[in-house]
Amino acid sequence: MTLTADTLSAFVMATLIISLSPGPSNLYILACTLGSGRTGGTAAALGMAIGSSSYALATAFGLAAVILYVPVFFLVIKFAGAGYLIFLGVTALRYAKAPHLRKPVRAGTADIVRRSLLVELSNPKTALFFIAFLPQFTNATGTALVNDLLVLGLLFSGIALCCDLLVVQISHQLGRWMTKNPRIAVRQEQVVGLIFIGLGITLLIDTAPPALH
Repeated sequence: MTLTADTLSAFVMATLIISLSPGPSNLYILACTLGSGRTGGTAAALGMAIGSSSYALATAFGLAAVILYVPVFFLVIKFAGAGYLIFLGVTALRYAKAPHLRKPVRAGTADIVRRSLLVELSNPKTALFFIAFLPQFTNATGTALVNDLLVLGLLFSGIALCCDLLVVQISHQLGRWMTKNPRIAVRQEQVVGLIFIGLGITLLIDTAPPALH
């Protein structure tokens, strides 16, 4: 590994800024927490962290580059992810409109982890981000490059998980406040559904993989 303390410090600061900035990931965690409570939000954060770590491993070993250089593969993953998010949103809106359709037991923690893992893996932008972002912090080649990218990718995923857990706590407090206000609480499921649908549509609109130089 060729990473220095200064490089790692700069990387950590950049990662914190990126992870704490409002974006699709934070909105997804918000929606999961509002819909399934703090436990559900934590499970969602864990699932996304596993997905992010998977892309970190793929980036280190060059596998994620396939998404960039095979446009069809990029589009298939993107449309699948967008469709799944929209499906989750429509389902939430159905439950909001007809509460009797809701299953008597909420989705288990393992189910939410798997669902969130699928959401993260079906977002090819994550892989493309790693391909563009991680190499900026290393000049290594060969095996040393693989090691550097692996360390940076897993470090990014760990920091992002901590930031997502912070979002879970904030979202949990928001959910408790909404529960105490009946007029707002009745709209909670609709908010969750609209967030999922909005994320899916956003993913669909941005159809072209970014050019990396």
